[in-house]
Amino acid sequence: MQNNYTIIIVGGGPIGIACALEARKAGLDYLVLEKGCLVNSLYNYPANMTFFSTSERIEIGGVPFVSNNVKPNRSEALEYYRRVAVSNHLNIRLQEGVQQIRPTDQGFEIVSDHQTYTATYVIIATGFYDIPVLLDVPGESLPKVTHYYKEPHFYAMQKVIVVGASNSAVDAALETWRKGAEVTMVIRGEGIGPRVKYWVKPDIENRIKEGSIKAYTHSAIAAIRPDEVDILTPDGIVTIPNDYVIALTGYQPNFDFLLRTGILLSDDSRLQPFYDPATMETNIKNLFLAGVVCGGMNTHIWFIENSRVHAEMIMRAIRERTSVNA
Repeated sequence: MQNNYTIIIVGGGPIGIACALEARKAGLDYLVLEKGCLVNSLYNYPANMTFFSTSERIEIGGVPFVSNNVKPNRSEALEYYRRVAVSNHLNIRLQEGVQQIRPTDQGFEIVSDHQTYTATYVIIATGFYDIPVLLDVPGESLPKVTHYYKEPHFYAMQKVIVVGASNSAVDAALETWRKGAEVTMVIRGEGIGPRVKYWVKPDIENRIKEGSIKAYTHSAIAAIRPDEVDILTPDGIVTIPNDYVIALTGYQPNFDFLLRTGILLSDDSRLQPFYDPATMETNIKNLFLAGVVCGGMNTHIWFIENSRVHAEMIMRAIRERTSVNA
């Protein structure tokens, strides 16, 4: 089995696939290592999720994305990226996570779950969806608490708290309420987030206004117990009965992995990785970042539609260096 490549791409999401397509187009040998399934983050999105972007804005590699709707949904995206990967015979190894990347005199040594590889160039395109931002409150580890939401039927006829006011929180609140859950939202700010999809925002705001969904604003979870939850509100602690907590408080890149690799992070709350915006190269020579991981804690900077260009930028830089060294 080959274990030496010109390029190793860490992450098999849409941007990792885009990088593989560019490497293939350039005639460079490459390998994509993905710790989960293909486009693992998209697979873990809510079952009924609809993209904010139109299909043509999340196309990669010039391959048309034909959707039945103006805004594609999760199942269409999974099928699209699978077909792109399969039809282009991309070299991807799934269910193989990368544990360490070490610079060497010739390039890099990449240690995965299964073996060790070497490469001249490495691209990290790992996204941010795998590590939730925790509430850090008593009871968060109870089985009734989840930081991921899949589909609503499970919560039918249950008392559900949804923490957050983003797209994912709004979708979870509306879908579980429509399946018969008694839904309470706990929102740190003054209301529904400004980035919530424009066709959904009036729906959730009207449900809150009419009282179908209860919302505590300027509030936070204080403690979670098997049958109830304490909510810290402007008027003090409110305790309500509860069966499940869906804490959709955001996600973050694997900063520990980036630091172990030697990538510098900004010393403010953003924890933004260092990279050259012209080439996407980090402070480590020949090691590049691509996709939403570039934003650090500010996960609203980069999306598929505006970071797919990273693949072209990186491959342009690599082609220039390989032609010089040829």
